[in-house]
Amino acid sequence: MKSTHALIAASILVVMPLSAPAAETAERIAVAPVSDSAAAKALLERAVARYKADGDAAFAAFSRAGEFLSGDLYVYALGVDGTMKASGGPSITLIDRNIGDLKDADGKPFIREMLDGARSSGAGTVKYRWLNPQYGKSVPKVVHYQAVGEVIIAVGYYIPHSSADQARSMLWRAVHEMKQEPEAAIRTFNDLNGGFVQDDLYVFVIDVDDQRTLAHGAQPRQIGKTVGDLRDPDGKLFIQEMIRLSAEQDVAEVDYLWMNPVTRKTEKKVSYVKRVGRHLVGVGAYTKR
Repeated sequence: MKSTHALIAASILVVMPLSAPAAETAERIAVAPVSDSAAAKALLERAVARYKADGDAAFAAFSRAGEFLSGDLYVYALGVDGTMKASGGPSITLIDRNIGDLKDADGKPFIREMLDGARSSGAGTVKYRWLNPQYGKSVPKVVHYQAVGEVIIAVGYYIPHSSADQARSMLWRAVHEMKQEPEAAIRTFNDLNGGFVQDDLYVFVIDVDDQRTLAHGAQPRQIGKTVGDLRDPDGKLFIQEMIRLSAEQDVAEVDYLWMNPVTRKTEKKVSYVKRVGRHLVGVGAYTKR
């Protein structure tokens, strides 16, 4: 095998603006679908075996459509100096360019972290945010990597869905803000930089008296509209159910169908809602149908 330092990883090399803190990304890793992680690890094992067998000749296989492409999973290769050697994704345009100092949208030098981690530990995981071409938005991503002699091989996967625990956590933060100063809180919920719009998580607030939307982090066009008669695609009057249940329970749960702002698809959603005075405050989590 020809001696070449290389890194093979899954990623998209187009920087997009961040919409969530790094802490949220780290938390989300723990709730990633097991199947996504397993698929990434399986592709990693095949890439490791191929490089062990073919050496640098494997770069050609990694850079074309075929056995090393699986959905949004693919591989790319870097030299130890950060020069792109091969890619099975959009970053193929970066071949022969040095990307060792490339950073994600949060300013994290994830390529350097992979290189340094491989040298010191031989294997590991890098977490960062990157553009998912399927959704056209920046979402959390995880890369598993493994050193093979002087080569490092890795594959990553995207995590586009937030968890129910994350939704409930944001709800309690929102409730706290509403109890302090409702008008200021509502302005914050509607502000993309206010800390309450994070991937597919956002806060909505409805005035129970007139059933008007006062805050909606994902669809500002809803603000000011009367939504009491709003139905989901299955005809469910989910707002009415939220109002009714929140009057009976401390925190009510309501499931319905709604547009996911990340995937741009209508998905099942479970919203957690709580009354704060005359306001109905809610945050929901989407699930894969």
